[in-house]
Amino acid sequence: MPVLPLIDRRAFVRAAGLAFVAGLTPRAAFALDQTDAVYASGLKLPDGRFAIGLVSEAGELIEQIALPGRVHGLCHSTVNGLSVAFARRPGTFAVIFDTTHRAEPKIISAPEGRHYFGHGAFSPNGQLFYASENDFDANAGVIGIYDCLSGFKRVGEVPAHGIGTHDITVTADGMLVIANGGIETHPDFGRTKLNLDHMDPSLALVDAKSGELIQKHALPAELRQLSTRHLDIAEDGKIWFACQYEGPRTDRPPLVGHFSKGEALSFVSLPEATTDRLGNYVGAIAVNRAQGLVGIASPKNGLWAVLDGRDGRLISETVVADAAGIAPSRESFAVSSYRGDFLDRVHRVAWDQHIVRL
Repeated sequence: MPVLPLIDRRAFVRAAGLAFVAGLTPRAAFALDQTDAVYASGLKLPDGRFAIGLVSEAGELIEQIALPGRVHGLCHSTVNGLSVAFARRPGTFAVIFDTTHRAEPKIISAPEGRHYFGHGAFSPNGQLFYASENDFDANAGVIGIYDCLSGFKRVGEVPAHGIGTHDITVTADGMLVIANGGIETHPDFGRTKLNLDHMDPSLALVDAKSGELIQKHALPAELRQLSTRHLDIAEDGKIWFACQYEGPRTDRPPLVGHFSKGEALSFVSLPEATTDRLGNYVGAIAVNRAQGLVGIASPKNGLWAVLDGRDGRLISETVVADAAGIAPSRESFAVSSYRGDFLDRVHRVAWDQHIVRL
């Protein structure tokens, strides 16, 4: 099926509005009250429709929120109780939903000349959320700023100081942490990667108010095809990142690393067999702050692994075919798959790449 032009997608979403989304049913709201942990993830139904699935800590699919298209990453604020699901690149819609049932879900659209890269994060006070976006004509990543208190109006943007901007997160003091994957794309070419021979991946710390670059780590020349993709922050402030390699399949570059403000990048040395099973691709990373663990998942060969959050030492690895999302659970991690696995249950849906714990 051909990719719809960007303006057609945006017009389609605006015209559809809330006809595509529905609030939680009373049964679902009750179920949410009875569980300590709730997870959200994008999913695809057997009939091809897309939705956000809400899942209990026991792996029960509690409810679905209908979507106009496929989503990728999600973010959540414990302060305001809101969550945002972002369209998969190069999509132009995002859905804001409230699991406390205080407000109906809402669809917003990226402005002209921008599309979403699939990730975002809330400010610590829950008043703003930030979205990774592509200024595709300028081939520059930007962070769109949206005001949660004024109907999610887009109130500005700051530079991401890189290209192929993918995941972002926010530190406790409000600093943006940005994974610039270094890959040039343009919606006219769908999801085609246009610069694999001269990629420019980096990790940046940026002042959320001024857009000033605080710190930037460009990867060394021998790792320029290592796309820095996903992020999470540990209890001690250590920033963990996961990568996807676009170079020769026979290469075995490091795929996981960490750094802190004012410090150099440090890559984790995983066992060679584990690196082989990851297939040069880590699709998702999550930190379990309470347990001091780091989890990674890869759909390439169907593997998820647990690392020690102090030094990156491999603790365990588990085979799950088409392993997709990962998020902290009470003792370890909740993991999903494209085949329908979620925790210890299997559902008749295809879960998408990421999970957020609400």
